[in-house]
Amino acid sequence: MHHILNIHEIIYKDISFIMDNSLSGSQKLYDLTINWRAESVKDILSKTHKFEIYYGFSQSPFGNVLIMSTALGICGLAFSENIGNARAMRDMTQRWPHAKFTHNENHAKNLSATVFDFSGKTNLHIIGSPFQIKVWRALLKIKAGQVVTYSDVATEIDQPSSVRAVGTAIGRNPISFLIPCHRVVKKSGGLGGYHWGFALKEYLLTFENKKSKIYENKCHPLPLKTFYS
Repeated sequence: MHHILNIHEIIYKDISFIMDNSLSGSQKLYDLTINWRAESVKDILSKTHKFEIYYGFSQSPFGNVLIMSTALGICGLAFSENIGNARAMRDMTQRWPHAKFTHNENHAKNLSATVFDFSGKTNLHIIGSPFQIKVWRALLKIKAGQVVTYSDVATEIDQPSSVRAVGTAIGRNPISFLIPCHRVVKKSGGLGGYHWGFALKEYLLTFENKKSKIYENKCHPLPLKTFYS
């Protein structure tokens, strides 16, 4: 049985997002620098009839993952351990019906190694509707070891009455973990839902809470079991 997360162990972020309309930026996840660029599907298709997405599967501290990328960076990260590779692939490919999907296992493994080593640099290519991009850009501001509520996110994108729409956009986040939708919880204190499963959300938050404390204290991390071990 997995440890039941005490939500009060996690810091609620007093959000004061500096919201802007920029479609590129840079964030840090421990020693990993995440450079991101956002584009709407409409904008991409205005430049090309069909864009190419490379995909492959790899291992992570949280089980098997599906990683997808364009020439500009990672555009998809899905946790496939619990639902199977085929289902994860169907889930992700239907998000971009105009894309051409090309298998490249080695490229996916290289991307995964950088991401889950939490060091170096990686690029994200965020593809969605203008509203989704606005929500996902806000999520990138939430630091590891902290959580916010769905209503917090709605307020900070200046649409406080759109909590349900914000929740839907969060649930459609294509780049799990790196765009940290798992750091959004219910106002009541409950963890809320997660596209890849409640237990995994709980584990991700516990993992980050421990790692953030270790990182801030500049200690060597203790060995952690993978979620599915």
